[in-house]
Formats: sequence, structure tokens, C-alpha cells
Amino acid sequence: MSQKYFTVGWEQLHRDSKALAWRLAEKAPFRGIVAITRGGMIPAAIIARELACRMVETVCVVTYDEELKGQPQVTKPPVAAGDGEGWLLVDDLVDTGTTARVVRALLPKAHFATVYAKPQGRSLVDSFITEVSQDTWILFPWDTEPQFIAPIIKGSKG
Repeated sequence: MSQKYFTVGWEQLHRDSKALAWRLAEKAPFRGIVAITRGGMIPAAIIARELACRMVETVCVVTYDEELKGQPQVTKPPVAAGDGEGWLLVDDLVDTGTTARVVRALLPKAHFATVYAKPQGRSLVDSFITEVSQDTWILFPWDTEPQFIAPIIKGSKG
């Protein structure tokens, strides 16, 4: 099975994060937002602005380095959020659910929202905007640089 790629630019990430904020507005106000670092920080900032939420906390969980997966480690807990009651937990993506399970255990009462969701982790979040297939690798704007990309169908004759 070949790997599929879905490139998300800054403008699309902003639109999708704002769409998530629209979806979350009916559940507001929240006591605060917990951003899962690093990917959840930018969506959390956009959502915090849209929902007029000034309290932003972070939780740091290390689950992998590039392609090497290991046991998740919480390197910074979200101290201010307690058990998550009244808080919004935000990440860019739920993939296999490894990180999601760890933060759900830390903040069991938080509302968990991600911009993108894959099937294996989808049931762990309360709200999301876009579902992508499990075999799709999302290329976020902070991980990419503009450059030439080969066409989807290589070798096609024009």
C-alpha cells in the first residue's frame, strides 16, 4: 500500500481551525484551552481568538521523533486545567490515538477537539472538522517548504 500525502497550507489550516471554532462556539465559554504541543498550538491560538478565550495552557507529550515511535511521555502536564472540567483540549490531528489516550487520561472531563481526524483515533475526540484516511500523511505548513512536487500520475504523456 502506498503512502498518500495531504498538504495543508497556512490559509487552509486557518480556515479549518476557524471552522472548528464555529463548531465549538455553541459549547463555549470554556474556562481555558489546553493546546497539545506542538501541532495543537496554532489551531489553539486561532480558536482562542475566535472564542475570546484568554487562558491558554499546554500539555507536552513526546510520542515519536520523525518515524521512530516509542512509549508516550508527558514532559509537561497541564497544571492549571485540573481534570479538564470546563476546558477545551486542542490538537491538530488525531492519528492512531496514542497521544489522545494519554491526554484523555490527564484531562478526562475536557472537550477534546482536533482539526483533522483519522479513523483509528476518531472515537477519542469529541469534535473535528475533516476526516482523512488512515494511510494519509498530513503535511502541515510548519513541516514543509514550497518546492516542486511531481504530478500524481508520473510518466503520463501530454
